[in-house]
Amino acid sequence: MRRFFLAFLALIFTLPAVAQTKHPFTFEDMMKLKRVGEPEVSPDGKWVIFSVVDVDLEANTKTPHIWIVPTAGGQEREIIADQDGDRPRWAPDGKRFAFISTKEGGSQVWVADFDGAAGTVSAVHKLTSIATEVDGELWSPDGKNILFTSDVYPECDGEPGAESQCNAKKLKEAEQSKVKALIFEHLLYRHWNAYKEGKRTHIFVLSVDWLASIHEEKVRGSGSTVTVYSGSPKALPRDLTPGDYDAPVFSLGEQDDYAFSPDGKEICYTSNHDKNEAASTNNDLWIVPVNFPGDAKPADVLAKTKNITADNPASDSTPLYSPDGRYIAYRAQQRPGYESDRFRLMLYDRKTGEKKNLTEDFDRWVGTYTWLPNSKAIYFTADDDGHIQLFRVGFDFRTTSIFDGTFDDPAFTPDGRDLFLTKMGVEFPNRIIRLNVSKTEEFMAQSRAKLDKGGVIDQGMIGEDPSVAADLNREVLSHVAMSDLESFWFTGAKKDLVQGFLVKPPNFDASKKYPVKFLIHGGPQGAWGDDWSYRWNAELFAANGYVVIMINFHGSTGYGQKFIDAINGEWGGAPYEDLMKGLDYAEKTYPFIDKDRECALGASFGGYMANWILGHTDRFKCIVSHDGIFNVESQWGTTEELWFNDWEFKGTPYANRELYRKWSPHLFATNFKTPTLVIHGQHDYRLDVSEGLQLFTTLQMEGVPSKMLYFPDEGHWVLKPQNARLWYKTVNDWVDQWVNDQGTKK
Repeated sequence: MRRFFLAFLALIFTLPAVAQTKHPFTFEDMMKLKRVGEPEVSPDGKWVIFSVVDVDLEANTKTPHIWIVPTAGGQEREIIADQDGDRPRWAPDGKRFAFISTKEGGSQVWVADFDGAAGTVSAVHKLTSIATEVDGELWSPDGKNILFTSDVYPECDGEPGAESQCNAKKLKEAEQSKVKALIFEHLLYRHWNAYKEGKRTHIFVLSVDWLASIHEEKVRGSGSTVTVYSGSPKALPRDLTPGDYDAPVFSLGEQDDYAFSPDGKEICYTSNHDKNEAASTNNDLWIVPVNFPGDAKPADVLAKTKNITADNPASDSTPLYSPDGRYIAYRAQQRPGYESDRFRLMLYDRKTGEKKNLTEDFDRWVGTYTWLPNSKAIYFTADDDGHIQLFRVGFDFRTTSIFDGTFDDPAFTPDGRDLFLTKMGVEFPNRIIRLNVSKTEEFMAQSRAKLDKGGVIDQGMIGEDPSVAADLNREVLSHVAMSDLESFWFTGAKKDLVQGFLVKPPNFDASKKYPVKFLIHGGPQGAWGDDWSYRWNAELFAANGYVVIMINFHGSTGYGQKFIDAINGEWGGAPYEDLMKGLDYAEKTYPFIDKDRECALGASFGGYMANWILGHTDRFKCIVSHDGIFNVESQWGTTEELWFNDWEFKGTPYANRELYRKWSPHLFATNFKTPTLVIHGQHDYRLDVSEGLQLFTTLQMEGVPSKMLYFPDEGHWVLKPQNARLWYKTVNDWVDQWVNDQGTKK
């Protein structure tokens, strides 16, 4: 598949008219790119709908809209343009789809009428008007309900029908109060970038039977005809997860942590009911019926709620019912308190309660996944050697690699013949890809038959090359000069093979020597690879004359769980050794690298490692430390997910102070000499801003050339477009100041 795309790119990039207009990638180019969301296939299999985020740099906004493309091929186009629209989800009959919009009164669920013949929207209707706003909507398979989530006050659980008024009242009181103080009674009182303010995420269902029989009126105005609904919901939303718990649990934009059963009568969701959530990864799967009498109280709902993974003290998440209703698939870990344990793909038998591990012999993390419509197999993604590959597993427990690339968000057509996914690479952001899996399934059926008879599997082609279904950025990228991602391997710590990557600057000249931007990834259980990022974009860093080098040190994902576990309790050990050996290897292997002009840059764990490098080597001309840990002991008391530190440093700092101090950059401050740019956001609650302030204060007191870029309105990531522009400019200017960005003759 990668060969297919490289050939395609080579073809369009060698056209004379295009080649003449190419220029190095710029931040402004990046802001022109459309950010494509996950594909959703219509129930009749004819359309794929998806969200697209447009960035307006001058207005400092990011706005989602809804687009569509025929599954059989054709031009993609926008179908909701006069208002923002995000997360489209089809109604079972395909005549409508729900979406999230902030057009009126905050984030609410809207419904659009859809003409399947023309592929157009004929009307839109605002479905919810909830003071606490909503998100994550999902249509029930029977078409009778819409599920959504909302952050509500758990003390408002009470008499049916009174919850909405109670939440609206409390929210208004909080907004109008001149006292903004908060009182905490348990940990995890803030998370990632926001204080929870006493609210919990709950799942609600709202009956939408009335949509099938509403009266429509044609109203003329502004020179156009508009369809408006005169109906209204017949019932108030029902809270299916009452109590002082988050249900679903917090997620960083991953696969939904809730799902409907195929008959629409039940949902399965993820929730953590441990007393101290801040120190627990024990997410469990819970099931609850959808339909309750109108006078049912929270106690009645809870009485019907069942924990189906209580036997596992580690995390269980992302449930998905099989289309035939027999199973619930989900991802599970085995080690309590370890958020980076291997994610296994599990099956729960709804009749017997039996659980099976489909991927016990698969030493990679299971990512997003979907059921084959016939319920006989599951297609899923997993990190592997710098890619996110597509895999298949059936009930024979055999895991098969389908295609190599960087995929996500798989979605089948109803007949199971085609699979739509997003695909990205270092040279392009998300595209929507169509993959015909008929040959794959035929091959797997033949292979199973041969194996059953004692035969040997034919290792030939098991599928067709994918095709591009929607590429909204072809025009912008056709004018941009970029370089391929190059992979290299070397012997790192523990004598293990370690992978690194290199990106050359545009218009590369092998007769020159180039300075280096040495990027260090976060996590630490993350990885660099052939993927796209708007935050740490390798092509953008290379564009002004740099070679970009990235190393997947011990702790990185995609190389097996043993490789991941190697970082536990050894943050400044094997990872640091890998980074230095990887850079040594690149300097010796690539003669165009100027080893006297290198800068190290990192965020999150990469920021921690930048701080560690500060105290352990003077080989770099400069350092950029974004949201990094400076004082490991103080950081434990200001972070929110305490299970992370407790696992990585094998206990609390007052119980295991030696290990915390062993790997704390602040204790090596007397060695600091390298000019350092410090960056931190006020609303970063994973790594509190005090870490950045401590680092900058220390650098200034030690007389080290330093500068701090402080964002009062950002969290762990810099998300606002103009803030991002300032971030890239400040970072690149700092590197240029100390390194110089022009290649020189050898």
